[in-house]
Amino acid sequence: MRKMMNIAIIATIAVSAMFAGEVTGTVKFIGKGPKAKPIRMDADPVCAASHKAAAKAESFIVDKDGNLANVIVYLKGVKYSGKAPSTPAVLDQAGCIYSPHVIGIQAGQPVKILNNDATMHNIHALPKVNREFNKGMPKSLKEISTIFDKPEDVFVIKCDVHPWMKNYTQVFDHPYFAVTGTDGKFSIPNVPDGTYEIVAWQEKFKKKVLTQSVTVKGGAAAVNFEFKRPKKKK
Repeated sequence: MRKMMNIAIIATIAVSAMFAGEVTGTVKFIGKGPKAKPIRMDADPVCAASHKAAAKAESFIVDKDGNLANVIVYLKGVKYSGKAPSTPAVLDQAGCIYSPHVIGIQAGQPVKILNNDATMHNIHALPKVNREFNKGMPKSLKEISTIFDKPEDVFVIKCDVHPWMKNYTQVFDHPYFAVTGTDGKFSIPNVPDGTYEIVAWQEKFKKKVLTQSVTVKGGAAAVNFEFKRPKKKK
């Protein structure tokens, strides 16, 4: 009986895998992008000393081929009945910079916030749906944890002590999201068969959201996005 049950479980997993695919793609910027601005950390010698060269703003990271980093790509309106992961998402403070600069998490997932700097930080989260909080992290306090219980569009987490420190967080009610790396690529695995709206968000643009339709059917699907500098009005 137990053997039959195990076979049934394996068969269910196999069938599920047959009807789930991976959505991959690349996000690019078309045109001449702005140069990354150096961050002035003179106000805190500990911050300044943690970088051999001047740290640069991470609000717009694009390589020579136009590949754009720190873009949140996600499926919209997808139904998901699974649980939030128990493995914490990690937001680090290192060199007086939030890492990652952009992060996606699931509602109910633990978030571990670290302080790897020998200086005082304070974590000021500014959601509108979830609970706002403002917690001090002296250099002796190396870790705190929190949970955002409800799905919410992108909001800022900042440090009031070091005003250049900002993170952008989005909370989802499903796991079908990703953030592009420095190569502009993203991968969203285990997507059930179906047709979805897929969204790309990047902080620098006034029109911050790009959308497309994507169909997943028993395998891989590819979607590429292109952000463009708005044309100047004559």
